[in-house]
Amino acid sequence: MPAIRVVILAFEGVSLFQLSIPAMAFGVVYKPSDFPVYDVQYCAQYPGRLCSDQGIVIEVNHGLDAMDNADVIIIPAWPDPHTSAPLEIIDALKKAHAKGVLIVGLCLGAFVLGDAGLLDGREATTHWMARDIFAQRFPLSHFRPEVLYVDADNIMTSAGTVAAIDCCLHLVRQRHGADVSNRIARLLVTPPHRGGGQMQYIEHPIPQIPTGDRLVNVLEWARQHLSEPLSLDSLSEIANMSRRTFTRRFKETTGTTVTQWLNAERVMRAQALLETSDMSIEKIAYTVGFGTPLTFRQQFHLLLRMSPSEYRRTFSQQIL
Repeated sequence: MPAIRVVILAFEGVSLFQLSIPAMAFGVVYKPSDFPVYDVQYCAQYPGRLCSDQGIVIEVNHGLDAMDNADVIIIPAWPDPHTSAPLEIIDALKKAHAKGVLIVGLCLGAFVLGDAGLLDGREATTHWMARDIFAQRFPLSHFRPEVLYVDADNIMTSAGTVAAIDCCLHLVRQRHGADVSNRIARLLVTPPHRGGGQMQYIEHPIPQIPTGDRLVNVLEWARQHLSEPLSLDSLSEIANMSRRTFTRRFKETTGTTVTQWLNAERVMRAQALLETSDMSIEKIAYTVGFGTPLTFRQQFHLLLRMSPSEYRRTFSQQIL
């Protein structure tokens, strides 16, 4: 299998963290022998020495022509969202986009994609602190402030800083399946996906619940009993709360409803079974707690934008 060529743009004041994320997420740092081969290069408008956001000087050997042969181009967070990217960078991205290259804007890197007109008519996200200036500068883009990343055709954008890891792991999962991305995530000691599994759009990342909170035990118990017909009444009873109090606390803590949370957890469990077993779609539906195969298919498509059969064909053939 030929190496997948990834080109990362560097510039004055670039984030060292985001320069490093792709190499780590694509397995280049650890170089497991059985992982897909990624060739990660760095380019700049003017090759030479650049000063990073940490004051560390880095040497970049390639110019923008490195993008000509890229399979993936990644733009880290742009230093100033009020300042447009140079015309040379914009032209290079437009050229790459016309060839169908996957272009990723990490955090404020989305602004560079916006400068190139690549977000017009597309959903996109960036750091929530820049939501107002993003909406002002790119009115033709539909800003999604509530998600960790957005995958729109051959354009991807991610939210602030650490969400760049989620975005890159999603890219790996998309191309090579859950087993590869999960193994890389374990090497990085990070969750392979957060709050909602591998939804194309992660609607409500579930926050960490403080230790000692009664919901911790309730959610863990529910995960162990997904095959059962769980109800709001049964869960509130386990939490030793009234139905009304439990509903309010659950929403405040997780940002979603009990039904939505259960559906997402069941779909996540179904994903694992589709990836790792020969179990029929019908049996999986009952095993993860959906009352009927029809309900299972509806909820699966709602969250992942594909059918269970399509998911199995896609990932079972790509797992390495």
